[in-house]
Amino acid sequence: MSGLIGTIGDLVEDVVCRLSGPPARGTDTAARIIRRRGGSAANVAVSICAAGGRARFFGQVGDDRLGALLVAELEGAGVEAIVGRAGTTGSVVVLVEPDGERTMFPDRGAAAELRQIDAAQIVSLAALHVTAYSLLVEPIASSARTAARQARAAGVRLSLDLSSAGSITAFGLEAFRRELVELAPDLVFANAEEAELLGLDHRAHPWTTLIKQGAQPVILLDPAGGRREVAVPAIDNVRDTTGAGDAFAAGVLVALTRGAAFAEAARAGSAEAARVLAQLAADYDRIP
Repeated sequence: MSGLIGTIGDLVEDVVCRLSGPPARGTDTAARIIRRRGGSAANVAVSICAAGGRARFFGQVGDDRLGALLVAELEGAGVEAIVGRAGTTGSVVVLVEPDGERTMFPDRGAAAELRQIDAAQIVSLAALHVTAYSLLVEPIASSARTAARQARAAGVRLSLDLSSAGSITAFGLEAFRRELVELAPDLVFANAEEAELLGLDHRAHPWTTLIKQGAQPVILLDPAGGRREVAVPAIDNVRDTTGAGDAFAAGVLVALTRGAAFAEAARAGSAEAARVLAQLAADYDRIP
């Protein structure tokens, strides 16, 4: 089996607003505005290539200039892009506060309209990564579920990123728990808030769970009930955390496809996240 890793989800434009201070409601707050490629699944695919792996992205953009530019950027990063084109390309407004914390306002547009994925392009993968965003709205949810079933049947490693506590809550906790059980992933990525919301942080589940805690150690929970903490590198000058969790997932998946144990893979994921955080800080420092 190849080392090719697939991702299913969004390819959108991020409109990043780095605020000078807390947002002042009803008036002006000075900000720096940056436009860049976004979408969790697209970010993971790009970071897989940056980490030395091979990535195939499945998604949809609009039949417009912005969509064409985003696909070209994805391909320029080394990603094999299997992308439908119809409708209007989505955008996400990202408010970044001075401490690096993010608040996002997504308009997914065409990204949620993915309707069909070729099974042959799924079963040839070494791993398939699905974002929770891809399970919350139709028709992309049906496409992602079908691809996940095909991956499991072919022995492809299946991972899920929980993506957003707010989106899961809006979807419905019990409904999402059923989705999670039916998906039956081998690996789940969560931050501390998402893990607590779904009760993944205090008991064993059929999958391995990796819980990200920012500057605190990653918590590794295995299906047998084992718990381990994996230290993360100290990072100075954090200016923006957008994409760091996606980079972590990418580093983990590349390491696992190369035969690493989970603790070693978690360290590789943290190293990739640190690289992205450093790059973001450097990008901001170059802005006049």
